[in-house]
Amino acid sequence: MEIAADDLSGPEIARFLDEHVQQLRALSPPESKHALGLDALRKPEVTFWAVRDGGTVVGCGAIKRLDPDHAELKSMRTAPTRERSGIASRLLAHIITQAQCMGFIRLSLETGTDAFFLPARRLYEKFGFTPCEPFADYRSDPNSTFMTRAL
Repeated sequence: MEIAADDLSGPEIARFLDEHVQQLRALSPPESKHALGLDALRKPEVTFWAVRDGGTVVGCGAIKRLDPDHAELKSMRTAPTRERSGIASRLLAHIITQAQCMGFIRLSLETGTDAFFLPARRLYEKFGFTPCEPFADYRSDPNSTFMTRAL
């Protein structure tokens, strides 16, 4: 498996992200949809990584710079056929290391409260993320869990 920064120009990553956004839209009410689409992920304040296995995209994740010290974890996804195979853990460890190298001292995230998101919340807890108040432009939402960790 290879984790590398991706410029989001290939059709395979576009399909992978579209599946991600469609899945999250089906799970969350309209007022609680925070997944970034392809255009938003291409903005300069976002760094995006793809995980490939034999050339096939099997995972992705990104960070969005909120300010010079604080970034938000975005777009974490593992291919459904590869869930619970260690891809998310390897990717999250990589992103945390990269965020530290980029000079961030805090990494925060928003994820869902539904049972579907329980594996993600457990993964984040395993990596030291703890509950926090809404950050950036987020507002309190019964469908959102906010977490953060110092780097």
